[in-house]
Amino acid sequence: MKIVLTDPIAARFSDLLVAGGHDWQILTGRPDEEIVQALPGADVLVCSRMTSAMARAGGGLRLVQVTGAGFERVPIDELAPSTVVANTFHHGRSIAEHVVMVTLMLSRKVRRTDRLVRRGIWESVSVDPELPLADALAGRTVGLLGLGETGRQVARLTAALGMRVQAVRRDPGAPLDAGLALDRVLPAGELPELLATSDVVVVTVPLSARTRGLIGAAELAAMRRSAFLVNVARGPVVDERALYDALVEGRIAGAGIDVWWPADGVARGGATLPFGDLENTVLTPHNSGHTRDTFENRAHDIAANVAALAEGRPLRNVVRPAR
Repeated sequence: MKIVLTDPIAARFSDLLVAGGHDWQILTGRPDEEIVQALPGADVLVCSRMTSAMARAGGGLRLVQVTGAGFERVPIDELAPSTVVANTFHHGRSIAEHVVMVTLMLSRKVRRTDRLVRRGIWESVSVDPELPLADALAGRTVGLLGLGETGRQVARLTAALGMRVQAVRRDPGAPLDAGLALDRVLPAGELPELLATSDVVVVTVPLSARTRGLIGAAELAAMRRSAFLVNVARGPVVDERALYDALVEGRIAGAGIDVWWPADGVARGGATLPFGDLENTVLTPHNSGHTRDTFENRAHDIAANVAALAEGRPLRNVVRPAR
């Protein structure tokens, strides 16, 4: 089979991908026009993004293998009916570790104390007994918006640290994975209750018309003033202005922002407001899931799907079957 690979991160694991044979064309960093020219006659496109021109040129594609979980940058409705679209995951554990790290950084004021130590200032209760003490994570409550792969992994890791875990999901009665125990699972309509009773709110839901702006001014007002918001989903799930105002005015204690609000004319981060000026934030460039484990396991998934396609076996993680 002819396989075109355009994703630069997946290409770092090309030794795992090409081990099964076939004609692999690695076109990372090439202009879109060159990729379009390579697609006629191709059986598989391995990518993180695809243009309409690529969809037209790849009319014979049997599989578009997305290199991550999100496939919003693939024009699915413009693909040939015979083209299958599949994705891959494996980011949940890495993101869960990131959530814990960010929560601890916010709780222990790591950004502030690191900066002060570098200036020779020792801010500690051993020097100033009047300083407030941080709370340990054990005994505090984490509230999850969503129980997909990421939400489930955050639940496991935070529960192991002694935190109480609650979540909202569309079907609260749906069975949980074996070994996964939550203190309570609420229906989506009880989001205000979850917000009001959580010390850490973690946003993990996918972006959709239903979830865009899910956390706005009213929802942030429902949170405790001592609570943290950690968004590892998509930026527009949270209203940018409402979050900024809540942080500036101290209506929530802090936020970990790993996902942003893409807009024309702004920096790559996508924020139109100066979150970087706020000390009660931890800001990362959408890299919460970026570990070797994540990408190696994704490469194994991709290689397995290519082998299954060649051998006529069922594919895994199909998000659009052939029609």
